[in-house]
Amino acid sequence: MTIKTIGFIGTGVMGKSMIRHLLKKYKVVVYNRTKEKALDLLEEGATWADTPCDVANQADVVLTIVGYPKGVEEVYFGGKGIFKSTKEHLVVVDLTTSTPTLAKRINEEAVARSWEALDAPVSGGDLGAKNGTLSTMVGGTEETLEKVYPVLDCFSKTITLQGTAGAGQHTKMANQIMIAGTMTGLTEMLVYAKAAGLDMDKVLQTVGAGSAANWSLSNYGPRILKEDYSPGFFAKHFLKDLGIALDEAERMRLFLPATLQAKKLYETLCDDGFADDGTQALIKLYWNLPNE
Repeated sequence: MTIKTIGFIGTGVMGKSMIRHLLKKYKVVVYNRTKEKALDLLEEGATWADTPCDVANQADVVLTIVGYPKGVEEVYFGGKGIFKSTKEHLVVVDLTTSTPTLAKRINEEAVARSWEALDAPVSGGDLGAKNGTLSTMVGGTEETLEKVYPVLDCFSKTITLQGTAGAGQHTKMANQIMIAGTMTGLTEMLVYAKAAGLDMDKVLQTVGAGSAANWSLSNYGPRILKEDYSPGFFAKHFLKDLGIALDEAERMRLFLPATLQAKKLYETLCDDGFADDGTQALIKLYWNLPNE
């Protein structure tokens, strides 16, 4: 399969950096619900399409990354969605963190059209997207992954086939469950260290050099100390992910109390008006405690 043109839907924090990597190798046609958010990419060489259907009509492979499953459903199945395209053959890859059920539905519709589909959510945040070092978790067939591997490789450090349709999304849920623990651990560690009167920079350096080292600590700890709450990953999107993870866990008759508590904390954070901050803004629930 010769790939010349990539369609890309979703020019948010993650998508914009991915597109910039793709532009080094491919022609890229983009669509975003708000065109203004794509203007800088158009200046850098991307071309615009008016609808997801128009993107599909022009592309060999279409990548999508939007905020919520309802957005994914609209992009694929809506009145001007990808599946309204009359293209004879197309590979569609959803990079959104969405539901395994929707991933399977997209795959079924793609197969019915003699298309191919992958669910391929990513992890690594804004820095991973900028640096081209994302971890990409793939559900689908090995044959389809082989076809689009060079595309995904433009912004990925690791690309792993996890199983059939939906398996990429299940793997991302496992990933988010792990991050829920590291984010709450990071937050409470900083609260404790501050209350104890410790040098916060030294604490981050020391803890990060030992067995408690983790990605959240290394990447979000310094941001918190600088009071930088800009979104590498939106708090509202992480809350969405934890909801999906807990729904899937319930279907499998699992009880995940730590993840449930993390979801409650992020619900409070979003309700308090910080939904558009990064996940590191969780510290805002603690900094202003009475004993601080």
